[in-house]
Amino acid sequence: MEEETNLLRFFGGNPFIRILDALIDNVGEDYSKKEIQELASISKAAFFKHWPKLEALNLVKVTRSFGKTKLYTLNAQNPLVKDILKFETRMIEETSPKEQVIIARHLNYKKQK
Repeated sequence: MEEETNLLRFFGGNPFIRILDALIDNVGEDYSKKEIQELASISKAAFFKHWPKLEALNLVKVTRSFGKTKLYTLNAQNPLVKDILKFETRMIEETSPKEQVIIARHLNYKKQK
């Protein structure tokens, strides 16, 4: 089972969030629509239902094309994407230390037994 990311924990696992999360986890990389759909672990139908929203909001951009295939990446220049990335960073800052403390306490508890 794959580890749930902060974005999925906070916003849930609907297909739109899963696509966005897959692109955030692979920021700077470019992928075909099929590869993004696989990274997001969603059905083809769900992907194509939500993909137009990402394009309409300019959250993704074409990086290159060959033949009929286009490769896409997260549009890091989009102000909304910048805010989402800041939010993701903030969530990591807020949750990571707390999780480390919980794990450390759990390990110390086991040592004491």
